[in-house]
Amino acid sequence: MSSKRLSFPASEEAIRDLRAGDEVTVDGHIIGIRDRTQIRIFDQGIEPPMDLSGAFLLHTAPGVRKLGPGKYEKVCIGTTTSARMVRFTEGLGSQYGVRAICGKGGLPDEAIEPMQRLGMVYFAIVGGAAALETTQIEEIEEVAWEELMPECLWKFRVKDFGPLTVGIDSHGNSLFHDVQERAKAKLEELYDRL
Repeated sequence: MSSKRLSFPASEEAIRDLRAGDEVTVDGHIIGIRDRTQIRIFDQGIEPPMDLSGAFLLHTAPGVRKLGPGKYEKVCIGTTTSARMVRFTEGLGSQYGVRAICGKGGLPDEAIEPMQRLGMVYFAIVGGAAALETTQIEEIEEVAWEELMPECLWKFRVKDFGPLTVGIDSHGNSLFHDVQERAKAKLEELYDRL
């Protein structure tokens, strides 16, 4: 495990250099996305109005204050649970070249294979750290599909975002899977003692 700094958008090569357990700090741009946005893209077949190539996607529906047409001020930008959005992983990588996804709680095992094949990672972030995350977002640069508020597409400029932990890497390793397996083994051991 090591500490790394990445700038997004990122290349596949930079992502494949990461290993599960690595600590990562991010600069550059992060795209905020959530359920309704991905349903629009994949279930309704509408192309996203932002370039997602090399992108870091943050599962969020931020609290913001409107300043004017298309202009928003951050109030509280935290993460939401990722597992329910796992079905979009394959398409995000294969159709749009997304390189990283981040949210709460991890992704189930079905995300491991496409992330490995397509050169993607899942970043784990501490739940409940929205106040800190919000300070690491320098500006909301762009918002698209405002009618889906707050589940729009958001383009955030970030500095020192993190630290994040590589929860699933592009080599088939998943900390979430490992924890589940250890818990299952421990549970079986406890049952055997009864």
